[in-house]
Amino acid sequence: MASPQAIKLKEAFRFFRNQAVGKPQPSIAEMRAGAVAFGNLTNEPAGVHCVAVDAGGVPAQWLTPSGAAPDRVLLYVHGGGYVMCSAETHRKMVGHIAKGAGCRALNLDYRLAPEHPYPAALNDTVAAYQWLLAQGVKPTAIAIAGDSAGGGLCLGATLKLRDLGLPLPAALMTLSPWTDMEATGASMQTRAADDMIVDPSAIGQLAGVYLQGASTRDPYASPLYAALKGLPPICIQVGDEEVLLDDAVRFAELAKKAGVDLSLEIFPEMQHVFQIAAGGMPEADLAIAKLAAWLKARLGG
Repeated sequence: MASPQAIKLKEAFRFFRNQAVGKPQPSIAEMRAGAVAFGNLTNEPAGVHCVAVDAGGVPAQWLTPSGAAPDRVLLYVHGGGYVMCSAETHRKMVGHIAKGAGCRALNLDYRLAPEHPYPAALNDTVAAYQWLLAQGVKPTAIAIAGDSAGGGLCLGATLKLRDLGLPLPAALMTLSPWTDMEATGASMQTRAADDMIVDPSAIGQLAGVYLQGASTRDPYASPLYAALKGLPPICIQVGDEEVLLDDAVRFAELAKKAGVDLSLEIFPEMQHVFQIAAGGMPEADLAIAKLAAWLKARLGG
């Protein structure tokens, strides 16, 4: 049974959905205004220092937990449908993950659509990764992670790195990844009544704003349609009450068939990116503890 805190989170998500995403064709301004509140859902992680940094031309935050290994880095790209949220809305959640894993996190503030459509976010993520390499961080000591749209971006950017012939990160972590711009998963219908934050009707709108004419099956935007051979180990977490459930499940099945080392965990009764309630909800804390342990093992911690 879901905890009282998880039930409260559903109500907070429902409020956001009703105010913005659930409206017919909400404006970008409405979406962005509502998304600011996401950061308030996370409790501040103690002992995590934050400083702004220019990561190869991309604004970002260095999040450094007390005692963190300086040579291991989590590169994080936030969710928000490619049009909203920021490094700051996700700062505290990323801090919890980094603290648990005992590493630093580079929390990226990539460019958003519609002002900067595809492939701006992809290029920013690739640029930040290359900047880390130029700083002397070994690829075997880097993991890339993201949630929702950031989960898809994490995967797409790594596919781009592979295709460019660059050394790949040691691991990838995705929370409720958006992998299919065409929204063809059955959960778009079967979980529509349960998902309190993502309205299936908004998926097409967000995809159109982001892609602005690019193919919905471009593999860097929709990793579900990519050749996945050669990707590093991937950890996926997803809630059972979200419309993007099948984006995660179908991608996981294809990745495994391609020989990728993949871990998929579906959390019963959980919403889209429920980990945002870290520090105040037992299910979120458990999920982040699992992410941190998985990450620590692959970064040599």
